[in-house]
Amino acid sequence: MSDKIPSPMNWREDYEKKLTTAEEAVKLIKSHDHVIFGHCICEPEGLIDAMVANHDAYRGVHITHMVSLGKGEYTNPEYKDNFTFDGIFFGAGTRNSIAHGNGDVIPVYFSELPIWMRRGILNFDVCLVMVSPPDQWGYCNLGVESGYTFQAMRSAKTVIAQVNSNMPFAYGDTHIHVSQLDAIVEMDMPLMESQPAKVGDVEMAIGEYCASLIEDGSTLQLGIGAIPDAVLASLKNHKHLGIHSEMIADGVLDLVEAGVIDCSEKSLHRGQIVVTFLMGTKRLYDFADRNPMLMLRPVDYVNDPTVIAKNNKMVSINSALQVDFMGQVVAASIGTKQFSGVGGQVDFVRGASRAEDGKGISIIAMPSIVTKKDGTIISKIVPTIDQGAAVTTNRYDVDYIITEYGIAHMKGKTLRERARALIGIAHPSVVDDLSKAFEERFNTPYVDE
Repeated sequence: MSDKIPSPMNWREDYEKKLTTAEEAVKLIKSHDHVIFGHCICEPEGLIDAMVANHDAYRGVHITHMVSLGKGEYTNPEYKDNFTFDGIFFGAGTRNSIAHGNGDVIPVYFSELPIWMRRGILNFDVCLVMVSPPDQWGYCNLGVESGYTFQAMRSAKTVIAQVNSNMPFAYGDTHIHVSQLDAIVEMDMPLMESQPAKVGDVEMAIGEYCASLIEDGSTLQLGIGAIPDAVLASLKNHKHLGIHSEMIADGVLDLVEAGVIDCSEKSLHRGQIVVTFLMGTKRLYDFADRNPMLMLRPVDYVNDPTVIAKNNKMVSINSALQVDFMGQVVAASIGTKQFSGVGGQVDFVRGASRAEDGKGISIIAMPSIVTKKDGTIISKIVPTIDQGAAVTTNRYDVDYIITEYGIAHMKGKTLRERARALIGIAHPSVVDDLSKAFEERFNTPYVDE
């Protein structure tokens, strides 16, 4: 990719020269290349479909990306010789790639990904990305993502862009000039959407417990799903909340429209919602279009714990798959099976705890159990984590654990006190088993306090 910025008067000529079809553009990908996709909604579906269709031309192409809402067909077993998925985050379309033998995991904090690109720890030959049409000065826009895509376009040797008129034009580190693109494919399609999750009684109970810890004027980090939406629904009577978060979804919009989230008391970027990417519905993407309240910045800035700590009353809310008696949090794997990725959980847990006003807190919020299809109940609170599971947030960083049965505060507690507090918020059906495990481990009878 060229760093040279031409005169605004001649970018249209440059654009026309680079204009091509998806089928021709993906021929720039060669066997054994390392290819990175634009993150999340910036993943260019049209280009990826063309790449998969052209699979016979490739051997050993390595694909890397984080969150994806796409089909993930390049991880299908029949393409094992053509593509390998080097995953940073795993979802429904890519989760089985490891079992198929054409997927593996790159352990990396989301916040360090752009840094690794700049340092050459990760090198990419081709970046496939989706952008808006250029403005009058020749700048396209990433619209819904700055996270790592902003850096990926600058680090990759070749940048192939799908220009989609449905991509919003957002403010922040989201601009890419036509001169910095190597091939351009005009292809309009609806942006991929993530519909709001169904919020039930369990999630609402968790949301209310979380809300009870949040003061007016707090700055929030939260993710996507039923629990974050339940937390937001429980904050309707709060005032002057702000957002400094890895991402936001549609749930934030109701509180913005109600005036609850106005960012007026933020100590950093006052008046602005600061995020790295968006993942939701068209309603959220329309909100992003030329909205000065929203600022997208790269993840090595937004998720930097030293930056997070500059937000007064910083509240971090994340989820988990398991928490053991010591307070170890597992959020990305089920035993040895990779389920998702680390994302920004650890960065926000640490950043919130170091908030300069001393009022930052971090919360791990989760249902107490998972019910399998056959009706089997699996407790998320366990004496020890599953063999092979990877710890996401360690016992030295963990702060609050919340289930639908209450709040367990970990900091300042001994291991025995932590275990007792966690049993106190476990599902009633597993309390007897956990109590026996407690007594065996600590040689002390369990007493419900």
